[in-house]
Amino acid sequence: MRIVLLGPPGAGKGTQATRLIEKLGVPQLSTGDMLRAAVAAGTPIGLKAKAIMDAGQLVPDDVVVGIIDQRIDAPDCATGFILDGFPRTVAQAEALRAMLATKGLKLDAVIELVVDENALVDRMRKRVAETIAAGGTVRADDNPESFKTRLETYRAQTAPVSAHYAERGDLKQVDGMRSIDEVTAAIGTALGR
Repeated sequence: MRIVLLGPPGAGKGTQATRLIEKLGVPQLSTGDMLRAAVAAGTPIGLKAKAIMDAGQLVPDDVVVGIIDQRIDAPDCATGFILDGFPRTVAQAEALRAMLATKGLKLDAVIELVVDENALVDRMRKRVAETIAAGGTVRADDNPESFKTRLETYRAQTAPVSAHYAERGDLKQVDGMRSIDEVTAAIGTALGR
């Protein structure tokens, strides 16, 4: 299955992606991880991305889509993949659709975790406390002010992607405020599994 997971920061996409990986046996594709891997491997597109990142600029859509294009050709993506963190804009969603079409592929599902944004701040604080209690390292952007900025960025740039997929009839929404197991079950139902 080829799946896109949508939802604001803290919605539980990472947790659900991990469960989908186990259930479906497909990899989770993180654009950040793929960019770093392409740079480390010294691929032509990785070198292009490195030059852009070294200049302190955002990597443009065509480079990100190119990296995803290369990554989904890997053997572990033969039966599908989970995209988390991409597409972030409607333009990226259209570029993804066009790229998949050139391969004779399409997305099987676009799942959006719908959450109460006010409750997400509490969820973030709990995650920070659990990470500290476990002796882990807290993400630099896991603080109330940074988190609010991330939510504002999501609303402005990424939330329109949900509307785009809804207009196309591809969007399936799941209540992300339920328990982890209930969200997993609802995703399974949305996927017909």
